[in-house]
Amino acid sequence: MPTPSEKLAVSLEALKKLQNQGKVAIRSKDLSRTDKERLLKNGFLQKVMKGWYVSTHPSKTHGDSTAWYTSFWGFCATYLEERFGNEWCLSPEQSLLLQSGNWSVPKQLLVRHPKAGNKIVNLPHETSLLDIRAALPPNEQRQKKNGIRMFSLEAALIACSTNYFTQYPTDARAALAILPDASSLLVHLLEDGHSTIAGKLAGAFRNIGRLNIADHIISAMTAAGYNIRETDPFDDKPSIILSVREVSPYVNRIRLMWQMMREPVMKHFPAPPGLPKDRTGYMKHVKDTYVTDAYHSLSIEGYHVTLELIERVRSGSWNPDSNLEDREYRNALAARGYWQAFQAVQKSIEQILSGKNSGIIAEKSHSKWYQELFAPSVTAGLLHPSDLAGYRNNPVYIRRSMHVPLNHEAVRDAMPAFFDLLSEETNPAVRVVLGHFMFVYIHPYTDGNGRIGRFMMNTMLAAGGYPWTIVPVEKRQNYMEVLEQASVEQNIVPFTKFIAALVDKNSISE
Repeated sequence: MPTPSEKLAVSLEALKKLQNQGKVAIRSKDLSRTDKERLLKNGFLQKVMKGWYVSTHPSKTHGDSTAWYTSFWGFCATYLEERFGNEWCLSPEQSLLLQSGNWSVPKQLLVRHPKAGNKIVNLPHETSLLDIRAALPPNEQRQKKNGIRMFSLEAALIACSTNYFTQYPTDARAALAILPDASSLLVHLLEDGHSTIAGKLAGAFRNIGRLNIADHIISAMTAAGYNIRETDPFDDKPSIILSVREVSPYVNRIRLMWQMMREPVMKHFPAPPGLPKDRTGYMKHVKDTYVTDAYHSLSIEGYHVTLELIERVRSGSWNPDSNLEDREYRNALAARGYWQAFQAVQKSIEQILSGKNSGIIAEKSHSKWYQELFAPSVTAGLLHPSDLAGYRNNPVYIRRSMHVPLNHEAVRDAMPAFFDLLSEETNPAVRVVLGHFMFVYIHPYTDGNGRIGRFMMNTMLAAGGYPWTIVPVEKRQNYMEVLEQASVEQNIVPFTKFIAALVDKNSISE
């Protein structure tokens, strides 16, 4: 007679077949009643609504939002297709968010369908779906990305409300910057006689410095006999020139976010002391913080390390023993990797203290920090040497976060732009806050982004003469909440104040 474990293994095989088919949303009919009940009982399925489920992992605590947030877009694509066939698409405003690269999970997803019942469907973790009875754009003005049906970029720009430009200025500007010229827009503006919208879009393009496109829209509509009054839908003007040649919307998004966040950071962060005159003393302080820093940084990431283990790693008396219990062994490898990375970071700081550009040093060094962080896991055979080769080649999600990091193709465009901004930035406080935030926002690696983000923060702190600063594990929840606000709501102030308070505390204790 099969044991409970053997029975569960059979049910897991059934679930694995569905996952291999690419199914994110799992219907009751996809599994036998026995398999479904067994998987639910053992924590491998999470109920979304009656008859609909997503897979999860039993290691996640009750109420953990990670499985839902990572499944959100795939679930919605399947669920909406099941309900409406191909006769649905997102609202023009939601379409523009996705077109500009913002795949954060929304609190409420607005969906159009010609015969919808204007009904709210409640989803897990206070998210919902609202189907609106509204006409769909013609087929040629619709697109499908990752299973999600949406307005094309041009159709969304024409159909979106004026409020969109003031509520989501970064996303709106990033979307506008994708278009290389006015041709594709003018086809729809002229054909449907959208004179008022033409004036609004001309003003929007002029706002981001695309004067040729703005003039082309005005001249073409005027030549066709329309009286055009140009209006700027934005509340302010960006102080940067957006690149015309960028294929990826993420590059302009990173640049816009940086520019938008600079002023709040400078307002709420303490003034920099300047490069320390006593470099030897500064480096001694950095070395002295290692044990405490390693304990807190690794604990934030969920590793269970003791101060004794960290001390043994530092003294060289650590001897990896694969006979240790699996979790304990992985904790030991993480502690060893952190020690090796910490040594590499110290070398970077020494170069910065000698007067070298901190952004350039970070660009040259961060891959070394990453390699050292995970080298022990490669030696132990838990990772392949190729895992240390560079940025990730797969999607990644942040636990319990509604922010969806950039797709792996976009990472290769965004990281050079990030380091350009970091090396060109003249204000040390901005380098500290945005150096950390933008790195984890992009999330270039499969693992270790938080640790390297904090290393990035501390190298930028050194460049401004601030002390090495530890994010305490006791403040982990607050830390993650303010990062979430910056990532999802584009509000950098709480994160700035959080880091500033820690820096102030360290400065006082000096």
